[in-house]
Amino acid sequence: MLETVTQFFRYTFIQNALLAAVLLSVITGFIGSYIVVRRLVFLSGGITHASFGGIGIAWYLGLNPILGASVFSVLSALGLEYLSQGRTLREDSAIGMLWSFGMAVGILFVFLTPGYAPNLMSFLFGSILTISKTDILLLLILAGLTLLFFVAFYYPILFVAFDSDFAKTQNVPVKFIGYSLAILIALSIVFAIRAVGIILIISLLTIPANIANIVSHRFKKIILLSTLISLISIVAGIAISFKLNVPSGATIIITMMAFYLIAKSIQIIRQRIFTMQV
Repeated sequence: MLETVTQFFRYTFIQNALLAAVLLSVITGFIGSYIVVRRLVFLSGGITHASFGGIGIAWYLGLNPILGASVFSVLSALGLEYLSQGRTLREDSAIGMLWSFGMAVGILFVFLTPGYAPNLMSFLFGSILTISKTDILLLLILAGLTLLFFVAFYYPILFVAFDSDFAKTQNVPVKFIGYSLAILIALSIVFAIRAVGIILIISLLTIPANIANIVSHRFKKIILLSTLISLISIVAGIAISFKLNVPSGATIIITMMAFYLIAKSIQIIRQRIFTMQV
């Protein structure tokens, strides 16, 4: 058993994946909690799929796909935040249009690119076992920025997350917080694409926070629990995928979903026991 564990940690790609797991857990713990509490899951889904447009354009121009996805995602996030604050267009309509537009642009430019683009599959489905040192550096920078921003503006973020209208009456810089977090959400999505891919990234950002929300309704506890749950799930997913030789991204999300079902079942059982006692 000890020899198997030692062998598991000996590989460089496993070490990189575990470092990425720690950083992703910090990012998803903070950003995911905000997304769930603010109810921005659908908006995040729109940004996620819109990022494929940036990947396609960058691939066509011979640039780094992550750079293209970052620019496209940030612009999309800022645009959606502007529309949601100005009420110039129904938010769900804007998200739906951006979602399909981004995917359409990506598909078009991939088609126009000479030759075959096999690496694009990694952006759709991801694999944390292929994380590079550059990816880890980007995750480290984003995790640091996210942590600093939440520490510096914790209470304004808290007010905006739970009631942005009330926050405006308290002179909270709602627009600054909204636009800043929109950028962080966009970058979180892009930098996590390598780990689980565009198809599964929303689950990575939302499942841990939803599990934490079952246990607690306090924002600070949701963040801490979400970070811990995310770390345990990602590490467990990596170990299972390595042992069974199956896709790591899908394994991580399935592991998270299993934890959610366990937590929800326990909650339902406790509620029924309490009802019976009353």
